[in-house]
Amino acid sequence: MARINLLAWDNQRGLTHDIRLLSDALVALGHEVHVTRLGPHRQDGRWKGRLLRLRMWWQWLRSGGRQARLYDANIALEHVRPAWFGLARVNLLVPNPEWLSPRSQRYLPRFDAVLCKTKYAGELFRARGCRALHIGFRGTDCLDQDVPREPTFLHLAGASKMKGTQQLLALWQRHPEWPKLVVLQSPCTAAALAEPVPGNIEHRVGYLSDIREIRRLQNSHLFHLCLSETEGWGHYLAEGMSCKAVVVTCAAPPMNELVDPSRGLLVKASEAGPFNLVTRYRFDDSALETAIARLTAMPADERALLGDRARAWFVSNEAAFAGRLDEALRQVL
Repeated sequence: MARINLLAWDNQRGLTHDIRLLSDALVALGHEVHVTRLGPHRQDGRWKGRLLRLRMWWQWLRSGGRQARLYDANIALEHVRPAWFGLARVNLLVPNPEWLSPRSQRYLPRFDAVLCKTKYAGELFRARGCRALHIGFRGTDCLDQDVPREPTFLHLAGASKMKGTQQLLALWQRHPEWPKLVVLQSPCTAAALAEPVPGNIEHRVGYLSDIREIRRLQNSHLFHLCLSETEGWGHYLAEGMSCKAVVVTCAAPPMNELVDPSRGLLVKASEAGPFNLVTRYRFDDSALETAIARLTAMPADERALLGDRARAWFVSNEAAFAGRLDEALRQVL
């Protein structure tokens, strides 16, 4: 059992979700986990870190030099926390490479290893001389088999500006003959649609606090449009797959690691420029039009097969995550 300090920004969105999932997995492996919840800035918590250094020094004196560190490992989620390096024997980073700024990248040599959610991230960090270990990640099982399913489309944009939302809405407006599209988007990023808005678009701007309504939407729509420009891992792809939905995403890394043609649909995407460590991609309009035509004409048994395979991948990934995480920690601790 190791004493692990999980350092993360508790942003009440994706990172909060990651804190819970990773902390639960570490505890299940038998580790003692302390969660240090910090803000978004790289230097946030440095005074707390300094106080802990004093505490560590005092404990070292009292133990006669036998206890040299407060923790066996610091695990930083997404953000680099330089003030905390000296408090653990081993320093690890679980990054979302699209959010690792050039200033934070300067600290990469200080980490003993980078625990990567995707193989794509592993390639990026190994190219920068890091010891990169693939752990993948886990998601939330959102399946509710009691919800009636319809051949309609769902796009969960949230507050992200990199889900391809505006491009998707503009394309759907040009096709009033298509089935219904429901878009959930935060008011922080939503833009008003140009008039007239066709009846096959339901653009819901706001926050859904009722998790039961979110699960109903995820399970009632057979098709999930997850056209991300990039992903740290891809929670909303994995959640759609857990619901046996047919997930449509960009044929680009790392989205194509979760979804492949045997368990979903990939649409052609073009490079849209760099963003921190990653390359962003934007889906091709004509490729998505072809995909929508295929989905609307797809026989029910083919849709069900894709959904079953997506669900099987989700279940397999969940079962394998703990083993990958355990193996990575055994290599570094």
